[in-house]
Amino acid sequence: MQENINKLNDLRDKASLGGGKEKIEAQHKKGKLTSLERIKLLLDVDSFNEIDRFTMDENVNIHGDSVVTGTGKINGKNICVYSQNFTVMGGSLSLTSANKICKIMDIAISTGCPVIGIIDSGGARIQEGVDSLAGYGKIFTKNVRSSGVVPQISIIVGPSAGGATYSPAITDFIFMVKDIGQMYITGPDVVKEVTGEETTHEELGGSIPHMTKSGVAHFIYNTEKECYENVRKLLNYIPQNNSEIVSDIDSKNPEYKDDLSTILPENSNMSYDMKNIIKNIVDNQSFLEVQNEYAKNIIIGFAKLNGKNLGIIAQQPNHLAGALDIKASEKAARYIRFCDAFNIPILSLVDVPGFLPGTDQEHNGIIRRGAKLLYAYAEATVPKISIIIRKAYGGAYIVMSSKNLLSDLNYAWPTAEVAVMGPEAAIKLIHKKELSKSKNSKKLQDELLKKYKDEVMSPYVLAEKGYIDDLISPNESRDIIIKSLNILENKREVLPPKKHGNIPL
Repeated sequence: MQENINKLNDLRDKASLGGGKEKIEAQHKKGKLTSLERIKLLLDVDSFNEIDRFTMDENVNIHGDSVVTGTGKINGKNICVYSQNFTVMGGSLSLTSANKICKIMDIAISTGCPVIGIIDSGGARIQEGVDSLAGYGKIFTKNVRSSGVVPQISIIVGPSAGGATYSPAITDFIFMVKDIGQMYITGPDVVKEVTGEETTHEELGGSIPHMTKSGVAHFIYNTEKECYENVRKLLNYIPQNNSEIVSDIDSKNPEYKDDLSTILPENSNMSYDMKNIIKNIVDNQSFLEVQNEYAKNIIIGFAKLNGKNLGIIAQQPNHLAGALDIKASEKAARYIRFCDAFNIPILSLVDVPGFLPGTDQEHNGIIRRGAKLLYAYAEATVPKISIIIRKAYGGAYIVMSSKNLLSDLNYAWPTAEVAVMGPEAAIKLIHKKELSKSKNSKKLQDELLKKYKDEVMSPYVLAEKGYIDDLISPNESRDIIIKSLNILENKREVLPPKKHGNIPL
């Protein structure tokens, strides 16, 4: 027995070395951790249970091949994890390693726990040809089948090239580490050969362009340690699976205790920071913003309110006046669908002057891509609460969780302005003849503007028609939202039977 135990321990030690000590040292010299070091840094102490450590590709002859898989705990809750091993043939995917990944994803689905992939791979194993490509196909299918069932998180801590990028793209959240994480379909050499354009790995697919330009990344961090700490933090806001809800925590006061009635500028055309309103409503330091450097005209993120979990969507008047454009619409729509899939109530704070005009927006499909936001709100069956803070004009009013998109409880501050378009433009269209004939068009315009605001745009008109459920003062907002979440806690909504809808793409 002791001989057998010694043999087992020797094989385990050998398997833990992956491609060998020299390649581990090379990984460390690049400022990167090994696959096992990453898992142990991510998971709770001594909670990792490795699976398939002795599987082997006969052509490579290394135990475990190019990925480490297993189960563990984060914050005391079950997690399935895989971490690609760059020390084994550059982390390239073989059919053997693909099967390992698929097995751990099957365990995640059957046990109802999140699955986290740590990506550091040169892509498909060229020596295997179609077998490697078939392996990717298997993983993609598992990603799709898992979508909306268990949360999926990808952590990019190395290259992710070619078809390998599509698995992270299907997952719910992508974390990237600066300078070492890259994602691209074709690398710089291919780009130069095909297009003549010269670029670097970082310029093409680094964390900065994917956070600020493409929207591929949801979170970026300076170090692997910081990254894993924030993955652990995110998991406090999302449930284990689509049949559970996030547990309530002890209540905390708002981060700030400012007078909310003083935040808005006197002139409704002036900007302000919506995050000041959010932080005065939610529990202390509980707001976790998602994609904070992408499509800044809209804010999305998780928060706690009196200990209860919720997702927040809000315009940011500091950027593009909070207008909805292509990027903002798609950013918010996908976030809403995540919250809906995983039973997270949605709070919308509305201050939107409309959809961003221009040929660039029209020619790039703002009609169909903006419709994604409308579709997401109308489709969502989780509790939906909205507060109109200031402007809500035109189609953007409808899109932003209006009563007719089946929002449950709609409120407005007394500063709310709701109309088909901005008042100045409306007056010029409606009263074009009178203004052109008037001897004092400025005075007439001011009179018509006041009348239009009082009779058409007033939030009291909304309340009279039942399009909002109540007008509230700014400082009542937190209390009203808490009461609304409580009453909607047991909301049930059954949709007509169908295979699935056909969201605009």
